[in-house]
Amino acid sequence: MVQHKNIAMKRTIRRKELREIVPLADSTIYEMEQRGEFPRRFALTPRCVVWDLSEVQAWLTARRSKPILRAPGPNVKQRRARPVKVPDRVPRPTSTAV
Repeated sequence: MVQHKNIAMKRTIRRKELREIVPLADSTIYEMEQRGEFPRRFALTPRCVVWDLSEVQAWLTARRSKPILRAPGPNVKQRRARPVKVPDRVPRPTSTAV
């Protein structure tokens, strides 16, 4: 009689599936992996890298639970090309002709 152990099969996903789940550019994902902010890929063969699906799903769940603050807008007054001009004078009030 053969006894089967309950081994949890971990599903892995390749880059194409990862792009469907996480809509980020490859370069962004790579940079986030290097900073430790995204699950690390691992190599199955020298030419095939995969991610653990459960780790990616856990990352998505964590991202949903913690809001990301928007980056502040650029200071347009520091632009070198096309600097913002400050008006020299106060605009005239418009006349209301009835």
